[in-house]
Amino acid sequence: MEYILDSNITLEQLFYIILLPLFLTAVIAYFIGFERQKIGKAAGISSHMLVAFASAAIAIMQRLLYEYEISQLGMQEVQTQRIIAQVLTGIGFIGAGVILKEKGSIRGITTATTIWSSAIIGLILGSGFLVLGVIVGVLIFLFIFLRDLARGFNPFRKDHKNDELEDHL
Repeated sequence: MEYILDSNITLEQLFYIILLPLFLTAVIAYFIGFERQKIGKAAGISSHMLVAFASAAIAIMQRLLYEYEISQLGMQEVQTQRIIAQVLTGIGFIGAGVILKEKGSIRGITTATTIWSSAIIGLILGSGFLVLGVIVGVLIFLFIFLRDLARGFNPFRKDHKNDELEDHL
């Protein structure tokens, strides 16, 4: 079993290092994606959840790899933290894909930032910072939700499609 690096994980570690961060990531990313989907944006629940899950998984893997390198290999200078930088680059590329320029205006910036935010929340929660991740996730969701309410739009009602509710503050 030496080739399966996480085969010796305890039930407590399984819960706190893997399951709880993934569950919290799912809840937060769902609500952010739900709001985007309900107002008819291209990136909805699926996009946000997939980005957040993948980011959390990378952070969890990096965390476990860091612990493995220190405890099993006795390494002092560990370089695994570089993985997160690559996630941020990749998410920037995905975000750029949802930004469009039409008739002199730019659309999709808020959707791109919510995708990026879902990735960041996944990285934070996956890295084990559960309190910080939940606080940031709730603040992002509240900001988007309250902004929609201020515009006279409730994303929890029936499906709406309104081009006037684009990504402008």
